[in-house]
Amino acid sequence: MRKLTNMESVVIYYGKDIVTSKNIDVEKKYIQHADVSVFEHCFGVACLSVYISKKLNLNVNKRALIRGALLHDYFLYDWHVKDENHNLHGFRHAKIALNNAERDFLLNPIEKDIIQRHMFPLNIKLPKYKESIIVCAADKICTLWEMLTYIRI
Repeated sequence: MRKLTNMESVVIYYGKDIVTSKNIDVEKKYIQHADVSVFEHCFGVACLSVYISKKLNLNVNKRALIRGALLHDYFLYDWHVKDENHNLHGFRHAKIALNNAERDFLLNPIEKDIIQRHMFPLNIKLPKYKESIIVCAADKICTLWEMLTYIRI
């Protein structure tokens, strides 16, 4: 087993209750982009969010940043399966993720905003907090990286 990076250790420290929760096993079995699971994607977004905030020397609520990133795609279904409930996934999954996260975890306002607004500009509401903006950007970067790596451009 490989040794965790410092960033991965920080993510696990602040998000231990999330990464060890039973529904994370659901995220691990569903694919998000290309061949990356929903869990791997969210974990990568959390790590990149920490990196961005550190590189830009931003004073952030690290706990909220990481927890919001880990839960931003906590929709708990396979969106690739044709189902009328999965229609318009890109527009709807943030609200579904927030509802699931509020059911399973105690969230602060920053964490809620991260989850609800990470799909900007597809969802029109602007992120309210710098942590939300960071996760929104990290999500787009990770998605692009996952897709480009998959198609080997």
